[in-house]
Amino acid sequence: MSRALAVQPTPLGLVNTLRLGLFQGCLGCLAVIFAGLLNRVMLSELNFPGLLVGGALAFEQFVAPSRVLFGQISDAHPWAGRHRIPYIWLGTVLFCALAVLSIPLIFHVGRLLEAGSQPELALAIAGLCGLFSLYGLAISLASTPYLALVIDRTSEAERPRAVGLIWCMLTVGIVIGAISINLSLRGLDGVTDPAQLEPVLLAFMVRVALVVLALTVVATVGAEPGAQQQAPGSAGQRREDALTLAQAWGLITSSRQVLVFFGFLVMFTLALFLQDPILESYGADVFGMPIAATASLNAVWGIGTLAGLLLAGLWIVPRLGKLATARLGCQLILTSLVLLALAGLVAKVPVLQVVMLLFGLAAGIGTNSALVLMLDLTLPEAAGTFVGVWGLAQALSRALGKILGGGLFDLARALQSILHLPESTYLPYALVFSLEALVALAALELLGRVNLRQFREDTGRSLTKVLALELG
Repeated sequence: MSRALAVQPTPLGLVNTLRLGLFQGCLGCLAVIFAGLLNRVMLSELNFPGLLVGGALAFEQFVAPSRVLFGQISDAHPWAGRHRIPYIWLGTVLFCALAVLSIPLIFHVGRLLEAGSQPELALAIAGLCGLFSLYGLAISLASTPYLALVIDRTSEAERPRAVGLIWCMLTVGIVIGAISINLSLRGLDGVTDPAQLEPVLLAFMVRVALVVLALTVVATVGAEPGAQQQAPGSAGQRREDALTLAQAWGLITSSRQVLVFFGFLVMFTLALFLQDPILESYGADVFGMPIAATASLNAVWGIGTLAGLLLAGLWIVPRLGKLATARLGCQLILTSLVLLALAGLVAKVPVLQVVMLLFGLAAGIGTNSALVLMLDLTLPEAAGTFVGVWGLAQALSRALGKILGGGLFDLARALQSILHLPESTYLPYALVFSLEALVALAALELLGRVNLRQFREDTGRSLTKVLALELG
């Protein structure tokens, strides 16, 4: 069996790139609701232990190995002649339904926690972890084929601009999600009664789910040609004899550079999201901010990220290059985390907002270059598989971030009592931010070992070996 040379994909163009980016915007909106709003409610209003909050939400990321499987399935098994869109739509329907179901379950756990009811509480916590696991599976089912679709539809020359625009849409979704929370839930300022909170949050989540479903269809309909419309030698035809899962795993593990870049993505993403489980509670406990105001922190961070993405894509990357820009992003993230810890000593809301804007700017600069590197370090013949691996790295680090963020916060509060340290709401947060800065240093070290030329040579040779074995 021979493989034809791939033809260049038809350029997406600005309008279709922005349309495709609507799906990323939807994911950003849901991310700020889960990582921000629900964290805040569970920690500050329902008094969940930090480790329980971080651990439960981390189950969304524990299922990240499924990204590799979903990527390979998407490569090898089309539905109605299409490899990507059917999986995107199915995953979206599932994660929207699970997002709605999460609200009553969270409040049910809160009631059992307050009553100290056993064994009902243990079963409810297990159910909550299971729901977030299913939610993570649905996100993986939709997002992995989506990223592979971006690779399918863009040439290497077009990809940096497309990546920048699509991830700008992700950040726009984060900003819109934060603003929506602020506007929709402003009436809950000062409300701590779960009986009042639950129906308002449930109605809000239902509205969000319906909008996400509609926008996903708008974003992706017609974005992938059917098998009969594909040009000879296109990526879709080459997937007819796509790599098996065992062959794909052999390709990935054969290169040290794949493992180095995998490690960098873990550290880089952890440096961005270790504070995720506690950021809004930081605003509540140290700065005295209400629910709607702490949600606005994500909007400020998102605006900074959007500016950083655009600045990196349009100006910094073309002048410094991808690796140099990624190093700059890591350095700026490190500086921002130090400032985030110091802001609590001042406890002024405007100071925190400025720091979050700078943190977002640093995140945008680093994310743009890291994403372009990620997509460049992907073989077209196994796009779904490689995207699954990179998604696995990011998801694992976000899971670690949720657990470590919540767990370290609980540990610091326990040490305050054991060591008879002064009562302070600030110290546990400062510990988490300081350790997050050390993670940013580790990401910088791993980035210094990434070699793009060696990566392409190693994986190219490995692919040749895999195909030679396949042909017998």
